[in-house]
Amino acid sequence: MITIGLKSNIVLAILISIFGIQCKTKNKEKMEGNNDEKEYSYAVKRSNNSHEINSLWDKEIWNKTKAISIDNYMGDKPSHFPKTKVKLRYDEENIYVIFSVADQYIRAIAKEANGRVWEDSCVEFFFSPGPDTERGYFNFEANCSGVFLFGYHLDNGDTNGFVSIEDRKNIEISHSLKKNVEQESDLPESWTLEYSIPLSMLSNYMKVEKPGTGVSWRANFYKCADKTSHPHWLTWAEIDYPNPKFHLPDFFGRLDFE
Repeated sequence: MITIGLKSNIVLAILISIFGIQCKTKNKEKMEGNNDEKEYSYAVKRSNNSHEINSLWDKEIWNKTKAISIDNYMGDKPSHFPKTKVKLRYDEENIYVIFSVADQYIRAIAKEANGRVWEDSCVEFFFSPGPDTERGYFNFEANCSGVFLFGYHLDNGDTNGFVSIEDRKNIEISHSLKKNVEQESDLPESWTLEYSIPLSMLSNYMKVEKPGTGVSWRANFYKCADKTSHPHWLTWAEIDYPNPKFHLPDFFGRLDFE
């Protein structure tokens, strides 16, 4: 009986040892997995001079600028997943943004500023002008015909509004899609959208850290088309949320100004 008990104890000790090793291995893999999570950050280069806003993706200034790919999605993976890229620049006076979209099932119905552009073929830039999102954030959303809305959100979303007409007039915007797509076009087609946002206007709505070396903002970029025949909700920085929703600043990535 003593011998059998001794053998049982030895077997039990071996099993406990093996189980402990397996648990440590799994925990190590989990920790390493967390450390390997993708960080969404983008280095925004400075321009010495302003440039013409004409929606040309291949002009010199943008050829010298790295692109971000918008390749995450919310909801079910869409059957139509338009290849979407965006680039940013800044100078003393403006933030410059350009999108390139290899698209299909394109439509643009919204005609007025601050209309329902997100229901059309649309690209969006959400940003907090500083290293934290507690100050609030802006959302600049534009359809493929260059119609845009420009909103702001404060107090954790309790205070919302649109930038003034006077400020909106100072935004330059250009798009490459020349044909009328009020009736959805199912032909494959690429389009670009470019705009500049004056930095001076942003402080009319919330605290702003002026871009410069060492300054960081929080941001995310989106592509959507809510009411087309092939809706989709694509994001740059991944959003962990069960349903399509872009107004989630906790998931913003980071813009690092050089």
